[in-house]
Amino acid sequence: MSDLVVPLSSSDAADADLFGPKAANQAALGLAGLPIPDGFCLSADAYRLQLRTAGVDKAIAKLPSADLMESRHLTNEIRIGLFDSAIAPEILDPLKAARQELEDRAGVPLVVRSSALVEDREGSSFAGQFESFLGLDGEVEFLTAVRACWAALWSVRALRYMGSHEIDPSGTAMALLIQPLIEAVSSGGGLSQTADGGMILSATWGLGEAIAQGEVVPDRYELDADAAISHVDTGRKTHKIGCHLHEAEHHHTGVVAKELVSERCLNDTQVIELAGHLKKAEAMIGMAAEIEWARDEAGFKMLQVRPLQMEISEVPDELWLNRPGLKGHPAGIGWGQGKACVINCECELARVGPGDILVTTVAGPTLSQILPMVSGVVAELGGSTSHLASLARERGIPMVLGVQDATSQIPDGSQVAVDGVAGTVRWIAE
Repeated sequence: MSDLVVPLSSSDAADADLFGPKAANQAALGLAGLPIPDGFCLSADAYRLQLRTAGVDKAIAKLPSADLMESRHLTNEIRIGLFDSAIAPEILDPLKAARQELEDRAGVPLVVRSSALVEDREGSSFAGQFESFLGLDGEVEFLTAVRACWAALWSVRALRYMGSHEIDPSGTAMALLIQPLIEAVSSGGGLSQTADGGMILSATWGLGEAIAQGEVVPDRYELDADAAISHVDTGRKTHKIGCHLHEAEHHHTGVVAKELVSERCLNDTQVIELAGHLKKAEAMIGMAAEIEWARDEAGFKMLQVRPLQMEISEVPDELWLNRPGLKGHPAGIGWGQGKACVINCECELARVGPGDILVTTVAGPTLSQILPMVSGVVAELGGSTSHLASLARERGIPMVLGVQDATSQIPDGSQVAVDGVAGTVRWIAE
């Protein structure tokens, strides 16, 4: 392989300045002896070379002095150029060879994931802001996904996020992580530390996208400081995400069998094993960690590790303690209160005002745009390791997810208190 394409098994792949923290941490997990999927990385230098090949480096150079209208035009020019221009031969030839070798070894569709140099860092996780493409079959789909991940650095969503963190898109670059699609029996996430010194694991059937996008209520496995299981809450896993290209029907996207909706995805032995992987990942990055994982017939595979934002929770006002309440998955930080704004569709987001508590059904990444204005979020679906939960912790916003019947039980306009650490929501009806 060339210097632009490096296998995950190489120590060179653990260089975050070349391959981004997501890919570098994945390589480091493997080098530390933790189970990860096979794969390779495409360097950020390949992205920079492609900018020059496409001629859009000139548009990027104009951005600092551009006004608002011109910057929008230049941004569109950059994205279109990355999509439309032929990939430089210095990138294309080793990339195609590496893809074919990996596909031959794995015998399953591939995954292309962004690994920007600025993501998965403390204070800027970029959770759900870039692109991942699952189940890619063949060279054409693969190369299209590569272009799309490069262009995602210039998407409106990513630019808005970077603006809120004072990050200059022209000063960073996009590397890529390419791996086989895991034939997942179950998937999920984990937080290596909680306010009480324990840890939390989450799990659902199939691929973890259902958790990341806030589409299901995953299982929640709580462990104490000694890594002993202290509480298990089976979720409401009504559907799963799989691969439509897989021959076996039980690996496809679809409705979960009724008997599996509330059945545990992990037994006690598997929970303890995964908790061990989580603590090793925490030790590897040297701070509290958040992980993503998948389990196939062979066992667990670690898919991602990034810093976990931690903060001490405030003591709630005693006037709330005897008020009606609901429990859910603790997903944010601290304690917040405000007026409930109950919405049932994203088309109603304009109703949400500064300081409100957003109460909704699905807490997906699209809600990230209103996080800066709200005092808290409550949702009926989702769990502690969804993308929106990561963004809430990053911003210090209280959030409780997986709260059953929240939109029907919490009155619109009532005063609501959200404890993002304990996972409790209380309200005062007018």
